[in-house]
Amino acid sequence: MKKAKVFVDNRLAGVLSEGDMGYEFAYDSEYLSSGVAKAVSLTLPLSDKAYVSNVLFPFFDGLIPEGWLLDIAEQSWKISARDRFSLLLACCKDCIGSVSVVPYDIEEARDE
Repeated sequence: MKKAKVFVDNRLAGVLSEGDMGYEFAYDSEYLSSGVAKAVSLTLPLSDKAYVSNVLFPFFDGLIPEGWLLDIAEQSWKISARDRFSLLLACCKDCIGSVSVVPYDIEEARDE
């Protein structure tokens, strides 16, 4: 199972995972109770219940680069364009906007 930490404004917002049955995104309980929690996207509103899908959630898929930048990512990291979760992990640590996606096993120093 592949997992990723999802940050919003440099705060751990939740965990995204890919398994044999599809994808799951769950908000972190501390984030939900923080008083400053913002939804990752309009399609994933704040909830204490996990979101489940058989395809990568469109919001996260939309973070993956396209065109020539996708070609560079595929060639540099030897990742197939069909392996969307691996591309998300490789390319979306420092996205434009407030959301970033980091492999779960990497400890990140984040500003609060």
